[in-house]
Amino acid sequence: MALEVTQVLLNAQSIDATVRKQAEDSLRQFQEQNLPSFLLSLSSELGSEEKPVDSRKLAGLILKNALDAKEQHRKFELVQRWLSLDSNVKTQIKACLLNTLSSAVADARSTASQVIAKIAGIELPHKQWPELIGSLLLNVHQQSSHVKQATLETLGYLCEEVSPDVIDQDQVNRILTAVVQGMNASEGNNDVRLAATRSLYNALGFAQANFSNDMERDYIMRIVCEATLSPEVRIRQAAFECLVSIASTYYDKLARYIQDIFGITAKAVKEDEESVALQAIEFWSSICDEEIDILEEYGEDFTGDSDIPCFYFIKQALPALVPMLLETLLKQEEDQDQDEGAWNIAMAGGTCLGLVARTVGDDIVPLVMPFIEENITKSDWRQREAATYAFGSILEGPAPEKLMPIVNVALAFMLTALTQDPNNHVKDTTAWTLGRIFEFLHGSTLDTPIINQANCQQIITVLLQSMKDVPNVAEKACGALYFLAQGYEDVGSSSPLTPFFQEIVQSLLTVTHREDAGESRLRTAAYETLNEVVRCSTEETASMVLQLVPVIMMELHNTLEGQKLSSDERERQGELQGLLCGCLQVLIQRLGSSEATKYMFMQYADNMMGLFLRVFACRNATVHEEAMLAIGALAYATGPEFAKYMSEFYKYIEMGLQNFEEYQVCAVTVGVVGDVCRALEDKILPYCDGIMTQLLKNLSSDQLHRSVKPPIFSCFGDIALAIGENFEKYLMYGMPMLQRAAELSAHTAGADDEMTEYTNSLRNGILEAYSGIFQGFKSSPKTQLLIPYAPHILQFLDSIYMGKDMDEVVMKTAIGVLGDLADTLGSNAGSLIQQSVSSKDFLSECLSSDDHLIKESAEWAKLAISRAISI
Repeated sequence: MALEVTQVLLNAQSIDATVRKQAEDSLRQFQEQNLPSFLLSLSSELGSEEKPVDSRKLAGLILKNALDAKEQHRKFELVQRWLSLDSNVKTQIKACLLNTLSSAVADARSTASQVIAKIAGIELPHKQWPELIGSLLLNVHQQSSHVKQATLETLGYLCEEVSPDVIDQDQVNRILTAVVQGMNASEGNNDVRLAATRSLYNALGFAQANFSNDMERDYIMRIVCEATLSPEVRIRQAAFECLVSIASTYYDKLARYIQDIFGITAKAVKEDEESVALQAIEFWSSICDEEIDILEEYGEDFTGDSDIPCFYFIKQALPALVPMLLETLLKQEEDQDQDEGAWNIAMAGGTCLGLVARTVGDDIVPLVMPFIEENITKSDWRQREAATYAFGSILEGPAPEKLMPIVNVALAFMLTALTQDPNNHVKDTTAWTLGRIFEFLHGSTLDTPIINQANCQQIITVLLQSMKDVPNVAEKACGALYFLAQGYEDVGSSSPLTPFFQEIVQSLLTVTHREDAGESRLRTAAYETLNEVVRCSTEETASMVLQLVPVIMMELHNTLEGQKLSSDERERQGELQGLLCGCLQVLIQRLGSSEATKYMFMQYADNMMGLFLRVFACRNATVHEEAMLAIGALAYATGPEFAKYMSEFYKYIEMGLQNFEEYQVCAVTVGVVGDVCRALEDKILPYCDGIMTQLLKNLSSDQLHRSVKPPIFSCFGDIALAIGENFEKYLMYGMPMLQRAAELSAHTAGADDEMTEYTNSLRNGILEAYSGIFQGFKSSPKTQLLIPYAPHILQFLDSIYMGKDMDEVVMKTAIGVLGDLADTLGSNAGSLIQQSVSSKDFLSECLSSDDHLIKESAEWAKLAISRAISI
């Protein structure tokens, strides 16, 4: 096979599908029959200068894919597979890859860099391949620049693949020295400087110790700032990307450089190529993000708590920063509204201006108002659009009292501009700005409403008219209406929108049928707005909401009638079905929650369930998710009546629970099982064996995405609550699973923010399971079955409390479980409870909490504990 590998790799890229498929099958067969030989052939193909570039590139790509995958479980398998290979084979492959770094072919070098880094990512944490970094660093001192370039690229990828704790500080210092030397202006070769600058970007996470040392930090910062002035645009861009990363990683070390950085970024924003200017603006956006986080977490008060003080860089830079950003708003592109992924200097400047407003609040208003007043009526559309964009950008941050007087004057002006401005860009931005006004400055919390009897009619008339405009303007008008409706969510019985309800709904339905509704997300926006209008509607419009049900059902029915569709049409149809199921879900929630409409609404339930079941026949994950959520809402609304649908629906529950590939569908199905349990209570019993078997299987699987596991545990609680003491037969399987997961959650805490968040959701799921089980068994003669589990559960509560990294949600659930345990087991657990930390320190901490829900749970737990102890 080795002789033919070249030809097979070339055939695998053939335009002839038959040739291509045959080649792919041969490669797959070779891999399955003799993996070591397969990987060796690929590495020698990649490293051989005689072979064609195309076969070398593909060989490298297949090699890389044999080491790594996106899905966690697949990645784990590939890592284990590599580690178990014969060490001679691995040594040969690695030697071959290191040699390829000196290849004359740039593509081969670059692919080898990536593969070396993937292997390093697997081996270095296992203390294998210790000589790698040393040999790469020797390469950097080579004379030939293409070897230097490839080696620096490899070091960059390596820093991306391995975590900082895997490489010791001495090696980190040597890597950083090599990288920073490669960036130096004295390095004559631009490819080497570029590779070095990109490598530094990946290596910054390793440089904690170096950034804590003044001299080393000064040197790194000087080299980065010099690189922002390189004659080569790609190097300038990469250097600014480093600065952006430094802004978020080492914010607290920036004070002595910030003045110089301002000068460099201002020059780039004014004069440089767009790709560089965008990164220069991004630097200030990153500084805003850091300061917003610090100020949100600690307020204005930095006494002792704060790890990082706020240096108020943005506040200090305001007088120069705001004019620089306002200038960028005038650099719009002619067709930016049509292109969904568009990102240009004007958009970046406006986004940064919005972040500045959130960082400094009221202080931004006097700096931006003169620009708005000067440009808003100019004849050049760019000036009018920039003024409107500036206004919309600063609406979140300053106090409503500061903005109200300006908004009251601006509102009438904007409503006129939205219908009469000759330019689409200006209308697009005006509609967006109105949406921002309604989002941030309209709602029940404000003393003086911006929307009153006098202007309400005009606002609605203008928005409905604009929904007939070109798609991008119509989409923004829908968005403005969305926030307008949301502002009246809590007004009680009467809403100013009531007189216009019928007209609003009709206009939105008309938009969904527009020929061009597929452009600019228009159809999606119209349905989202319709949902919000229904969700925030009052009793007065209930009869009109009810009339909407058969209309939406008919639309869904029409999408299910058997037409032959192309794959594009099928995708569009799937999207529409998802939107219609989502709309029905909102209608079910709105009508099913009120006694006045529930009876009338129930006449549609059978047909609706029939439609949802037909939707499952379409193979589309998003639609399945939406239909599942709608069925969950229907179960909640129909209560015990839902039992009649179960025999038909159960097979789709099973399908959803087995859907590991589209794990969101699996997660949603788990949630719906909970809804169904709450609706049916003990009528769910006939289906519990099947459901519990599948849930336990899911928990044991490495292939299911970890985010689905916490809701599965919560679901145990829902089932136990529904079937009470009948849960007895699942205890011997479920409880050890809960115990293992609880122990696991004690070890995973605190690794990083994402892991802490996951650990908290896992703990919350486990606690909800315990809570449901205790409550389900309460006042049953079988409560003694739970006594053996009590010591472990109390130990778990203690460990969470001692860990000090739980969020409010876990705190509330945990103190609730303590109460449930005391309440259900009573005196049987009295002495155990008295010995636990939770019953004293944790309880008293919760009793003095500012969060009234935590406090309420704690008071109930205190009562249950005192009853259990006194008996």
